[in-house]
Amino acid sequence: MANTVRHYNHLFCEPRCSANGVTMENIFNNLTSVWTRLKTENKPVVLYGMGDGADKVLKAFEQFGIKASAVMASDDFVRGQSFHGFKVKKLSEVEAEYGDFNIALCFASQLADVMNTIKSVAEKHTTLVPSVPVFGDNLFDDNFISENRENIETAYSLFADKLSKKVYENVLKFYYTGELSLLDEITTGKDEAFNNILRLGDSEVYVDLGAYNGDTIDEFLHYCGGSYRKIIAFEPNSKNFAKLQAHCENLENIDLWQLGAYNRNTILNFNNKAGRNSAIAETGTQTRVACVDSILCGMAASYVKADVEGADFETLLGMKNTLQNFKPKLNFAAYHRFEDIFRLPILINQLNPEYKIFLRHHPYIPAWDTNLYCV
Repeated sequence: MANTVRHYNHLFCEPRCSANGVTMENIFNNLTSVWTRLKTENKPVVLYGMGDGADKVLKAFEQFGIKASAVMASDDFVRGQSFHGFKVKKLSEVEAEYGDFNIALCFASQLADVMNTIKSVAEKHTTLVPSVPVFGDNLFDDNFISENRENIETAYSLFADKLSKKVYENVLKFYYTGELSLLDEITTGKDEAFNNILRLGDSEVYVDLGAYNGDTIDEFLHYCGGSYRKIIAFEPNSKNFAKLQAHCENLENIDLWQLGAYNRNTILNFNNKAGRNSAIAETGTQTRVACVDSILCGMAASYVKADVEGADFETLLGMKNTLQNFKPKLNFAAYHRFEDIFRLPILINQLNPEYKIFLRHHPYIPAWDTNLYCV
């Protein structure tokens, strides 16, 4: 399907007022989608990066009728390899061949040196980030915006401060345009969220959903000063769980569960990807999942962190009683699926309207590590 429209304006004949304080015209007016720019600017399009992200971008290119001219990688990663029939080249090699070109960034990083490299490349050549989801098949295009217009507007009204609303607008604009500068304007460190919003005490009952190897337990211990009442941690992947057990062997009052978080207790297939990428899949290793309410059995959790690789919505549904009865502080990833940035705050508000909902984006390219903080 070719996307021949240059601007968002065509979706609605005239603006309409919104009781929520924002309209789609306010956010997307006169913006050009990343897909349209890459297709119509009459420059060679060079993919920067390989792997799963580049696979998704090339699939989207087929949908929008965009032709890739080359694939490049950072100099240290160029070893004569090929990717989708392209010989992977250094930036200098692509410059010698094409001169001027547009770059489609196809990988993610939170490492300062890598992000600085990306920005230095962007100073020399137009660098855009095609919006492909971490999970799911939706692309953030005109159709997606049109189909989700009401929910996008509703979520805006739920955010508790100006920065949250600015983060929300800029992330939406970033998804649509791929402009890196939109992230620079809204990036804040974790200290701001933990010190100004969550404000953890020394007697928290902490539930860590997607505990990986224990790094977010370390984060919790840092911000609570090392004192707490109890920790309950979920990690579905067996290799990660073994690392988690070893990491936490000297901690007291901690329960570790080799489980995924979900909206019911069942067995689902998980992929066998390493690291943080373990997630529900059509095929893979059968893995137990559970709703948080069933594990807590009425225990009053005071702080819940969730980074559950695309099952965030279902996880919230599975902790309905906890949210309604105890209103724990929440730290939820809001970037795994494009719709999460608006459907998660809407669901949290439905489950407990007393929550104040904040949104922050921490250092990461693209808009990963965009999280909801609720108190």
